[in-house]
Amino acid sequence: MSSDHPAPSPIPVAMLSAWVEQAFVRAGLSATDASHAAEPLVLSDSMGVFTHGTKLLPGYLKKLVARGYKPDARPRMVRQGPGFAVLDGDASLGQIGCHFAVDVAIEKARNVGVAYVGLRNTGHIGAAGAHAVRAAREGFFALVVGNDRPSVAAAGSRGAVLGSNPLAWGAPVPGGDPIFLDIATAAVAGGKVYAAVQRGEPIPASWLIDERGLPTADGSLYPQHASLAPMAGHKGYGIGVLAEWLSGILAGGAVTTQVGSWLFDAPGDPTLHNAGFIVFDISAIADPDAYAASLARFAAEVRGAAPAEGSDRVRLPGDLEWEQYRHSLAAGIALPADVRAKLAEADAIVDLEWPW
Repeated sequence: MSSDHPAPSPIPVAMLSAWVEQAFVRAGLSATDASHAAEPLVLSDSMGVFTHGTKLLPGYLKKLVARGYKPDARPRMVRQGPGFAVLDGDASLGQIGCHFAVDVAIEKARNVGVAYVGLRNTGHIGAAGAHAVRAAREGFFALVVGNDRPSVAAAGSRGAVLGSNPLAWGAPVPGGDPIFLDIATAAVAGGKVYAAVQRGEPIPASWLIDERGLPTADGSLYPQHASLAPMAGHKGYGIGVLAEWLSGILAGGAVTTQVGSWLFDAPGDPTLHNAGFIVFDISAIADPDAYAASLARFAAEVRGAAPAEGSDRVRLPGDLEWEQYRHSLAAGIALPADVRAKLAEADAIVDLEWPW
């Protein structure tokens, strides 16, 4: 079917990055912080993970302009030892708090081999996998978790008990892209429910639990009258509890209903999000040559496995995202209509003309 409105041209990655950085600067961030904040958003879009990319920008800008997230925030050390630290994010944008935390975790792991860093009082952290990938690109394994306002049912509950509490990890690959996984501990990230509803698309009944504690395929009920289902039932629920413990409880931060909503609360209110980071220095723990050889053998064995009918090949976690990332670098990012609409909202907030 022909259309009078052809699809917009793909946007070069560098141009999108520059525009997002300018938007953050107009909201009060320094140029350095704006670069740190833009990087994970544009990386997510480049990988085709549009729910955690620049679609989040207008919500973040509103919080920065209203100072619910402080544009001049400076995360600080609360408690530390050779292999651990607890940080206060100073109500920073989550990407800024996480960037600082990853730097601290890498420094400590470089000194003693393994480090834990807890980050409290920051903002919504966005794509946890972006922070794990940054550490992995520097030769460190990273496990990243976060907590959020409750939106996910527990096994057997009627309503929300935990946040969608992300869990991500990244492992360095000598000479290649990191292996990485980034998942919500809910059956699906809440952003995917919103996106499906906005696009008029149906959702599986396995995504949501209604007020009776039963599955529902009515996406319009979320979040007021439905909760996200936990990933894999009691298994995902247990992993969600782990994320809450590592990010909020251990770091002395807000937990469950103490965490605010960055979307629905007043823009001037901090949200008290938290994140936890466990980082390994691969070069300190493993013989570098043996690690590289073992990983190469493992990767070849997995990718060489016979694919199922209807599948082109077997991939390691992250392979699909890196394939899309390289395509985006070469051909630009084809942003969906709902993302372009959000960028128009961002334009209006900081009065920065959207050039595409």
